[in-house]
Amino acid sequence: MQRTLVRDLMSCPVVTTSPDATLAEAEALMERAQVRRLPVIDANGRLVGIVSRGDLREGLSASAVRNPYAPDAQEEWLTVADVMTPNVVTVTPDTPLWQVANLMLEHKIGGLPVMEGSEVVGIITESDIFKLVAQQWRAEPDITSS
Repeated sequence: MQRTLVRDLMSCPVVTTSPDATLAEAEALMERAQVRRLPVIDANGRLVGIVSRGDLREGLSASAVRNPYAPDAQEEWLTVADVMTPNVVTVTPDTPLWQVANLMLEHKIGGLPVMEGSEVVGIITESDIFKLVAQQWRAEPDITSS
């Protein structure tokens, strides 16, 4: 496990969204793909942010507040760009898993886009790490039953 690299666990291809997507569109995409975060890619294919399910929840709560000047307006006025986290912490496929865990702890985040050059090639999440730990624990012999 100490020699495990991001490439060994990352999910790919990664599901992404655009900064112009509505919060409802991003939420529907997360539901369909069964993910909790989406890298945000601009029209030029550059990573410009990341949006989590929590970001969307907060944004959807804010967008539910009615405009007193147009109480019947049904338009969604917030986009992914309004709620995403810019300046994303990223890793490469060759980043050791221990370093990923340290970055997640240090920045208090649950997932990191995986970059090769300027291209997002995957995502690594805390769930991926937990799966590996659980797999390793299952494989260990039970020394207490002897």
